[in-house]
Amino acid sequence: MANMPPTTSPSRTTCGSLLRELQIIWDEIGESDSDRDKILLQLEQECLDIYRKKVENTRKYKADLRQSLAEAEAEITNIVSSLGEHASFSRGRGTLKEQISAIKPILEELRSKKQERIKEFSEIQSQVVRICAEIADNGQSSLSSDPRVSESDLTTKKLGELKSHLLELQNERIFRLQKVTSHIKAVHELSAVMSIDFSKTLNEVHSSLTDPSGSQSKSISNDTLARLTGVIHTLKQEKQQRLHKLQDLGRTLVELWNLMETSLDEQKRFEHVTSLISSSVDEVLRQGCLALDVIEKTALEVEQLNVLKASKMKELVFKRQIELEEIYNGVHMDVDSHAARQILISLVDSGNVDLSDLLSSMDDQIAKAKEQALSRKDILDKVEKWRYATEEEKWLEEYERDENRYTAGRGAHKNLKRAEKARNLVSKIPSICENLTTKVKAWEMEKGIPFLYDKVSILHSLEDYIVLRHGKEEEKRKFREQKRLQDQLAAEQEARFGSRPTPKKPLGQSTSANTVVGTPTGRRVTTPSGRQGISAGKEHRDGRINNIIPVNYVVLPKDDSVSRGT
Repeated sequence: MANMPPTTSPSRTTCGSLLRELQIIWDEIGESDSDRDKILLQLEQECLDIYRKKVENTRKYKADLRQSLAEAEAEITNIVSSLGEHASFSRGRGTLKEQISAIKPILEELRSKKQERIKEFSEIQSQVVRICAEIADNGQSSLSSDPRVSESDLTTKKLGELKSHLLELQNERIFRLQKVTSHIKAVHELSAVMSIDFSKTLNEVHSSLTDPSGSQSKSISNDTLARLTGVIHTLKQEKQQRLHKLQDLGRTLVELWNLMETSLDEQKRFEHVTSLISSSVDEVLRQGCLALDVIEKTALEVEQLNVLKASKMKELVFKRQIELEEIYNGVHMDVDSHAARQILISLVDSGNVDLSDLLSSMDDQIAKAKEQALSRKDILDKVEKWRYATEEEKWLEEYERDENRYTAGRGAHKNLKRAEKARNLVSKIPSICENLTTKVKAWEMEKGIPFLYDKVSILHSLEDYIVLRHGKEEEKRKFREQKRLQDQLAAEQEARFGSRPTPKKPLGQSTSANTVVGTPTGRRVTTPSGRQGISAGKEHRDGRINNIIPVNYVVLPKDDSVSRGT
């Protein structure tokens, strides 16, 4: 025990101390030198292997450090290239670890910047994919995973192009959404006018268009837009057809109302229909005005009125005949009312004629009669003026034959004024006749028929009147000549015998003591003088010629002025 080697602290143990301790132990054991050399050689070999292994490991670690540094440099280069930046860096001097420590912050910063750029690309690409899916109407199938971002090009230029593309898509989305909204509004307006289920119509196009919660965005795909356009086109065609049908029914209603003289209160029930007769398709916007029930009710009313029309058609036919007769009578045209009514009765009773066609034919006759009446109006006005002038002429003749016309009685001043107006009008009769004759001849030449006034030719009446008027003028001329001869004879007798004519009576004194002769009043006739009237006038004129005024008749000076006025 005393020969035991001294123990040493493990922390201070070295290879030499261990070798000395091994030598002591071998001495105690009695190992031979050869064994000792063999063991030492073995120990040396083992130490060499350990050192060699350590060197190899260290060399490998060095290589790993160099590889890490190279990879870091390559990654930095790739990141800078993908980001499109021109940043430069230097690994610096020093050991590998120092170089790695120097490059590590730069790499971390670039990695962070790259991740941020990738995230930005990803967000933009997600929006692009989402909008493209909405336009393509792919639903959510393409949104199940995030879009893959290509890390080879993360430059700001590429990012700007992607943002520009996104902006175009967003604008396209807004435009499509506005278009969809506009189409929905058009469908709503058309549906409201025709009372069509708006929600059902849109739901058939796409369910998102009628989502009440608004959680689902409206479809803006090409298919949705195309289907909305088709629905609008179909609704517009339907609106056009309904409007035309309702307008036809409205016109038929108005015709039936006019035929049967329907009261305004009854007509007001379908005022909403008749107000559309002259409306265009774009002007019809009132809600429900083209609903199917409105068309059905209008069609039913037309059907009922047609049934009622058949029962009243006979009455309407005769009303048209009365209207036709009134037009002809109003313009003094000859019409055989009795014969026309007999023909109508025979046609209606026979049942061989369509009463609607008959009414239409009578309407044409009425229109033609109104046209004829209008063409005669100017001449008829001149005929009335001529008739009035001839009546005033007759009144003036009777007035001037009245010996008491200047008596200061009641109404004398009115008769004097009327006489002055009558003289003025009578003086225009020749021009009136001439103008009327010209008008009538032009009318007859244009129409090819004579102008009759209550079955009498106006030209013949004018000719007869002119002959009669010339006769009267000749009679007045002879009367004035006879008066002149009487005055001359009276003057000769007074010069020869000194005799005086019988004193004339005071003005206003009648042949009877208590009798006052009244002034004739004017009168009107409904037709111009016919041939019979003219013949009677001629006979009356001949009677007046034979009634010679007595020789001792003294004419007042006033009579001369009156004669000149006539």
